[in-house]
Amino acid sequence: MKKLYFSMSMKSFLFFVTVLLYNVTLGQNSTTTIQADVLVVGGTASGISAGIQSARLGVNTIIVESTTWLGGMLTSAGVPAFDGNHAMPAGLFGEFRKRLYDHYGGPKAVSTGWVSNTLFEPHIGDSIFKSMAMEEKSLKVIYQYQFEKIIKNDNLIIGAEFYNVENNNTLRVIAKRVIDATEQGDVLYDAKIPYDLGMESNEMTKEQVNFSGANDIVQDITYVGILKDYGTPQPLISRPLNYDSTEFDGSNTNFYKDTTRKRPSVDAKKMLDYGKLPNKKYMLNWPIYGNEIYLNVVEKSPEQRLKLLDQAKQQTLRFVYFIQKDLGFNNLALADDEFPTPDKLALYPYYRESRRVHGLVRMTIQHISTPFNTPQSLYTTGIAVGDYPVDHHHKKNSNAPQHLEFFPVPSFNIPLGALIPENSNNLIIAEKSISVSNVVNGTTRLQPCVMQIGQASGLLAALSIIDNVAIKEVSIRKLQNILLAANGYIMPYKDVTQKDKYFKSVQKIGATGLIRGKGVSEGWANSTYFQPKEQVDLKIFIQKWTEKYENPIIDMNQEFMTVGDAIKFAAILKKTTPQSLENNFYKNWISKALLKYNLTRPILRYELAEILDCYNIFECFEVDVYGNTNVN
Repeated sequence: MKKLYFSMSMKSFLFFVTVLLYNVTLGQNSTTTIQADVLVVGGTASGISAGIQSARLGVNTIIVESTTWLGGMLTSAGVPAFDGNHAMPAGLFGEFRKRLYDHYGGPKAVSTGWVSNTLFEPHIGDSIFKSMAMEEKSLKVIYQYQFEKIIKNDNLIIGAEFYNVENNNTLRVIAKRVIDATEQGDVLYDAKIPYDLGMESNEMTKEQVNFSGANDIVQDITYVGILKDYGTPQPLISRPLNYDSTEFDGSNTNFYKDTTRKRPSVDAKKMLDYGKLPNKKYMLNWPIYGNEIYLNVVEKSPEQRLKLLDQAKQQTLRFVYFIQKDLGFNNLALADDEFPTPDKLALYPYYRESRRVHGLVRMTIQHISTPFNTPQSLYTTGIAVGDYPVDHHHKKNSNAPQHLEFFPVPSFNIPLGALIPENSNNLIIAEKSISVSNVVNGTTRLQPCVMQIGQASGLLAALSIIDNVAIKEVSIRKLQNILLAANGYIMPYKDVTQKDKYFKSVQKIGATGLIRGKGVSEGWANSTYFQPKEQVDLKIFIQKWTEKYENPIIDMNQEFMTVGDAIKFAAILKKTTPQSLENNFYKNWISKALLKYNLTRPILRYELAEILDCYNIFECFEVDVYGNTNVN
């Protein structure tokens, strides 16, 4: 990695000279064209992750963001609370969380509300993302430019055009690869790439958890406000138009008059503590008779969106007024030290759903619930992991199904092919617009997943340039190895952590499918377990091997694989005999500090992972984006 960085240092210097000239020469009503290897459209949670990861490989990368902030839903949209992945701090998500710990004084300092293990102030998140971006010499972030349209050469996407709403300047960025990290999938829409919006039919997805027919329903959105405890009574905000306190009846036990509504489970204080942030602040993102609203603005123009989204703002302002006046929290008011907006609300709303691209593969609920028993073994191509339930917000739309709130699933991984459109060479999809079903979007949309998706998209773009191959031809194993080196996860095993010495070998052998995990649904703590100290079920191991390949010479009358069987299998991989490999095998066994060396005893699952890693088992099982395996 270091060698690659230094070899490209002169190229990076010239790149930034170009960007500097752009900054100097850009004037009023002008059009400027600059170049980069990778263009990331949107400084969202996935966009900043994509830009950082691409730049860390020494590839000249530009992020163009429409606001003055970085971080998307975690910061600009005012949802500074991680949903899920507390035990799987993968990659840049884990790095960002560690910086939050360092800023506030450890994990306990950010465990302030009950919606998440980690909560923080949005402006602090923005500052951390900016500091992370500034550390990357091959990364440039350009602010306050709105995406307008893609740039094509014939049918090939070669960049994008942006405009500055303040001075009408136009910016053209020419790039070898483009990443759509917008909140609503605006780039793929302009590129006329097929996508879905709303709910698919059961006939299409075979999920059997949805409506029988398709519809255009999307999840509720929220225009978040951050309240601050000023310690003394504050002036009430102006009474919003059409204010009626009964709108929020049933949000908490302190205001419960309509007994036809379901009785609330929390009082007013606990409702506020749901999103309690450090420094006596409160995130207003309350789903139960709170400030969510149903507005399908995805297909609208930027101008139309702004007009419609005023309704979402008014919804939140009414909720603020309700909290101040009717609940009596007059010491709380909208924070004056968070968002750089005139109304003190978030820079834009929290979108839970967007367009979903038709990718090379489509991830459905089956790939989460039964990953080892699907026609496509997409789990072998994992680039991100999650453990949050399928969580759909539809309380403000009575026509929407209500049964997908916290639909239980095991912990899971996301396949690489979901990031690649089926009919575009230079475009990669990130954020919430990857190729998943509407149901699955209810969990892949959450912040830790989205950051990992962004990191993988940046890595995919950079590797395709470095290796001079098409996006879909990038070696998945090479990409996964780099993710693992960057503290990422490719398999969702929660009983083997990054602190375990055999973490990477378990991740690798898990991705081959030779040893399979066990998924369980445990409410909020959805898990898939590797069971590292259990014995290796020989029948399952051989089944995976013999799906397409020769059966190793192993006694199938036994239930579990032995240490001696592992030698036989390693010999097949190395194209040699067990007898000639045994001495080398023993040396590797000792070097890994495994348990007692006894050829006849059952080998443990983590031991098999460790010893086979010595023989590049992971690289031997190369896969394509469809989960097809080729043994080298």
